[in-house]
Amino acid sequence: MSQHPSSTSPGDAPVASAAARAGAAAASSASVPGQGGRRLDRWVGTYAQRTASMTASEIRALFAVANRPEVVSLAGGMPYLPALPLDAIAELSARIVAERGAQALQYGSGQGEERLREQIVEVMRPQGIAAHPDDVVVTTGSQQALDLVSRIFLDPGDVVLAEAPSYVGALGVFRSYQAQVEHVPLDHDGLQPAALEEALVRLRAQGRRVKFLYTVPNHHNPAGVTMSLERRHAVLDIARRHDLLVLEDDPYALLGFDGDPLPALRSMDAEHVVHLGSFSKTFAPGYRVGWAVAPHAVREKLVLASESAILCPTSFGQFAIAEYLATYDWKGQVKVFRELYRERRDALLTALEAHLPQATWTRPAGGFYVWLTLPAGLDAKAMLPRAVTGRVAYVPGGAFYADGTGGHSLRLSYCFPTAKRIAEGVRRLAGVVHDELEVQELFGSPGDRHPHREHGVVNPGPELA
Repeated sequence: MSQHPSSTSPGDAPVASAAARAGAAAASSASVPGQGGRRLDRWVGTYAQRTASMTASEIRALFAVANRPEVVSLAGGMPYLPALPLDAIAELSARIVAERGAQALQYGSGQGEERLREQIVEVMRPQGIAAHPDDVVVTTGSQQALDLVSRIFLDPGDVVLAEAPSYVGALGVFRSYQAQVEHVPLDHDGLQPAALEEALVRLRAQGRRVKFLYTVPNHHNPAGVTMSLERRHAVLDIARRHDLLVLEDDPYALLGFDGDPLPALRSMDAEHVVHLGSFSKTFAPGYRVGWAVAPHAVREKLVLASESAILCPTSFGQFAIAEYLATYDWKGQVKVFRELYRERRDALLTALEAHLPQATWTRPAGGFYVWLTLPAGLDAKAMLPRAVTGRVAYVPGGAFYADGTGGHSLRLSYCFPTAKRIAEGVRRLAGVVHDELEVQELFGSPGDRHPHREHGVVNPGPELA
């Protein structure tokens, strides 16, 4: 059974943890300078206002347990690096140091090495992007590119339109710049254009400044859906008519299971789209190399913002990836990843059909993730401690909503565990769901038992990527 991801879930915001409440109480009761006593944090009165949104994840502690070998983790979006030619990578790394170490270990260009930027242009060609190397800015992963775009566009109170659900790392960045996220619903064909236009008209009628649309069009994180070609044209038509910038976050495009990737939004409109890419999913995240392709004026500001933050992206990482792209069959390696992830996706879908027919889920055509919606009345976050006790882990859906809703859903990742482990993980998850349904039948749903619930957010961590 499959179903598009739901965009609303009233009354299912996460409950603040006891630890969080205790910390807040301690901070509020701490003395102020000159009035005696001691603070837990002596600088609490001097932090910038934007740090108020930098709260610790309430579920991160559970993932320390979830990473134990006896727990099947369907949570983290980590590529399966054992499939890489690690011996060849070791050799090219040694060769770089031996032959060009003085350059590879030195400071570099704030925009990125020209050789790598030329290669990135070729990497994007299958998506129809016709860019010049000068259009490319190399970044410390695409996560830094998200931060740079937010830095140069967002003022406190500005609005970002984002899919519901949306990538947790992006939500954290937007929140750190004190922007307000307004969600636009998804279905099995991706972002709904009619809902996008309605949101734009409504927000601007309210006098609110919408700065850009954030979208993951291919093999969406976390929903697993792909924006159809028809929808891509419709979204760009809206962007042109409303003069709206589109931030296209696209790390999974080459990891499709069925044919060539669809044309990127950037390939259809170079003036309204900033395109983000990354080698983290198709090669290795440890190098921390991504990129942004932007209109010329935007590109200049991205370079200046990057230089002020990090001076320059990692030179050695750029040299290593450039050498890998030049000397190794990287397209063949991407094919290896595609086939491996296809097998694991199939294992997950088969296990869900067998063990969780009460739930609904998406059927991804690529990428890493399935979005699962629980039977009515169940809360994924409330269920997580029992799941970890049952030796299976996932990411609750509330992490992917700016307003803390989405508690009826969860994200399952199939990229790292073997097919056998995936099947066992789903079997364990099904046992937890069945137990929760029995408790609900006896005592009512968590929402019934806790009618007054606090809204909260979860800051991103590597385990949620």
